[in-house]
Amino acid sequence: MATPDLNLLVTLDVLLAEGSVARAAKRLGLSPSAMSRALARLRETTGDPLLVRAGRGLVATPRALQLRERVSQLVQEAEALLRPAEQPDLGRVMRTFTLRTREGFVENFGARLIAQVAEQAPGIRLRFLPRNDKDSTALRDGTVDLETGVVGKATSPELRTQGLFHDRFIGVVRAGHPLSCGAVTPVGYASGIHIGVARRAEGEGRSIRHSKRWGWRGRLRRPLQGLPLR
Repeated sequence: MATPDLNLLVTLDVLLAEGSVARAAKRLGLSPSAMSRALARLRETTGDPLLVRAGRGLVATPRALQLRERVSQLVQEAEALLRPAEQPDLGRVMRTFTLRTREGFVENFGARLIAQVAEQAPGIRLRFLPRNDKDSTALRDGTVDLETGVVGKATSPELRTQGLFHDRFIGVVRAGHPLSCGAVTPVGYASGIHIGVARRAEGEGRSIRHSKRWGWRGRLRRPLQGLPLR
């Protein structure tokens, strides 16, 4: 069975509302002959005359009367579905949004984000949760509204993502270190002595670990200052 022309629903809705081929044609910006051809297609598609002549006018058949309310509702729903989405009035929105982010995001952007939200949408509250892993289950089930992280090939395809910025790592060495002279090669970089700083959960401070043979570990309550590097 061929798929029916859904444009005929609009034509049928106007014909049943006007009860006249001429008035329906004028309303839709068509010629009377074009509207007559559309009515013929509707009769063929539905298997019913729909509108029959009575004196000088047309009257709806029982089948057409049954369809009139349903057709009108379908057309209104279709128009609402295809209508451009209205932008919400942020000044009237009352809602709490939960954001799951690394603490670095909050440190760098949190204050400005909160200030901008307070200015444009005073009824919105932001709730920040720590992002200690890559599991996005909370984002899928709706307990988290927004999550920040690295967008890559491992990102689940069902998640809607948008790039915010590009980041890069920066190596720090002492003045006069061999790596600061000339181009840095993978071999030269790997031969150096590295210190990695890993952020822990709140209250646990910062942990440092040495990647070479000394193998010492520890936790610092202060930023790394004056730590000698070879």
